[in-house]
Amino acid sequence: MLGDARERTFMRRAMLLARRGWGHTAPNPLVGCVIVRDGAVVAEGFHARFGWPHAEVAALTAAGPLAAGADVFVTLEPCSHHGKTPPCVDALLHAGVRRVVAAVRDPGTDSGSGAERLRAGGVEVEVGLEQSAAEELNAPFLFASSGSGRPWITLKLALSADGAIADASRTPRWLTGEPARRYVHRLRAQSDAIAVGAGTAVADDPDLTVRYGRRPRVAPMRVVFDRDVRLPIGHRLVMTARKTPTILFSRSDLPDHAAPLISAGVDVVPVSGLAEALGTLRSRGVRSLMVEGGAGLARELLAAGVVDRLIIFQAPVLLGAGALPAFGRAPPVERMRVIERREFGDDLMTTYAVNELPVRP
Repeated sequence: MLGDARERTFMRRAMLLARRGWGHTAPNPLVGCVIVRDGAVVAEGFHARFGWPHAEVAALTAAGPLAAGADVFVTLEPCSHHGKTPPCVDALLHAGVRRVVAAVRDPGTDSGSGAERLRAGGVEVEVGLEQSAAEELNAPFLFASSGSGRPWITLKLALSADGAIADASRTPRWLTGEPARRYVHRLRAQSDAIAVGAGTAVADDPDLTVRYGRRPRVAPMRVVFDRDVRLPIGHRLVMTARKTPTILFSRSDLPDHAAPLISAGVDVVPVSGLAEALGTLRSRGVRSLMVEGGAGLARELLAAGVVDRLIIFQAPVLLGAGALPAFGRAPPVERMRVIERREFGDDLMTTYAVNELPVRP
């Protein structure tokens, strides 16, 4: 197996560093780098913001002459193309590093071949250390590179202990506590777009913005799946549409009452169905879509097989008879892989892999 326990520790540190760019590197991936010489860490770096130096360059700058003959642990294969910044491969070769260990191969057609160029320059290269964790870190980036015509989709739901999202009265209420709700804003910050169904948009009047923690470089687009254009003109999504891009997908025969929403700045797009809506989002640069309800949209997405990650926040609350089930008539899904479990006070968050990333050569 690639890498001993100590080297795995270095790569895990690189992944922690990569997360410091959360919400600020897109469309670039999250990347961290650790430089090790004689078994000791001499420098660290991470990609902090789109257009800024890549992780390898940041770490090499911190290392200075200590980079010569050192081992470099990086979460993604170094790039070999000119973009906003020069190729990282050139910087590594110039610094005289001895060895580069990358967690994941860069899938981009214009940025791949970094390993080959390093090897040609006399640098030892290994790829695959902590690969699964590194792939999860940048799943939307890797999925987009697979050529899929839709975004990477994460479905997030808050449930009661008896598996419901609302009680019999359907009165909007928080199920989870504040720590869990704040973490949802962190999840939003790394998403290109946040979506809800018409029922949730009408009943909850949500903002669908990042209001806690570090704000993302680009505010996520807001998306409403609303076939009959039920979204009220006085709701927050409409009132703030000129400030934060908001798209509403309606049925193909656009109703007349959509005109006021369009005048208010909502981008109302008639589509034939879910597949066309998702394709439209991808064509507009949305690579990661976070869906926050409700039950009808969740069932439709699961039935279409397009949910990649399912995040369940379960609260110690019973909603009882007549409660609205989260999935209802959703089709059965094969046993899912559990990626993470985390507690937020009394609430439990579980992340499931519904679909796996496409297998890459």
